[in-house]
Amino acid sequence: MHLDPEKALDISVPIHPGMLHWGRRPEIEIVESRSQGLPSNVSRWRIGAHTGTHIDAPAHFVDGGKTVDQLDLAALMGPARVLDLTGVEHAITAAALERAGLGDEGRVLLKTSNSATVLRSPWKSPSWVGLAPDGARLLIEAGVRMAAIDYLSIEDTDHTTHWETHQLLCGAGVLILEVADLLHAEPGVYWQLSQPIPLQGAEAAPAPTLLFPMDQA
Repeated sequence: MHLDPEKALDISVPIHPGMLHWGRRPEIEIVESRSQGLPSNVSRWRIGAHTGTHIDAPAHFVDGGKTVDQLDLAALMGPARVLDLTGVEHAITAAALERAGLGDEGRVLLKTSNSATVLRSPWKSPSWVGLAPDGARLLIEAGVRMAAIDYLSIEDTDHTTHWETHQLLCGAGVLILEVADLLHAEPGVYWQLSQPIPLQGAEAAPAPTLLFPMDQA
């Protein structure tokens, strides 16, 4: 296996005040500025734990579940499979995952039409492609440790009252990576590297993520 740093694909979404968000937009305060005659530029950012490309830890939906600073980072580093689900119109079912070729890498990234559409808007859409509860059950049965989606929530829009998919994944200890920009990620196997900010006691945190093409030759 050879990992070429020059071919790394950054699937992280840049954080800025005009970005797509859930809840409040990020805010920036200029604390010090060279333009004001001070020796350096210093800014203060106000962002939510679920801002941009981020990890949902089990504590997001499980009382007493692991928080971001308690996660086993091995779940976020290693072989990962990008599945082509761009033909799914609403909810990713177990059958759709099987048709897409779910492997045994332990990390799965669900590439949907979101990447080319609603992910690129600064406004939250009332509908998006998400993972149905039966799809979540299949991922758990398959031993998946991390599941990623290319929108604000992995939940499909039919289940945002009781959040069954989140309940299932968090309850099983499966880490959730949301707002992953998979527009330029071709289906196949990559080496994934995610590094969530270790916010102590937090249920989620921004997590810059890189995918490295894996040369199997």
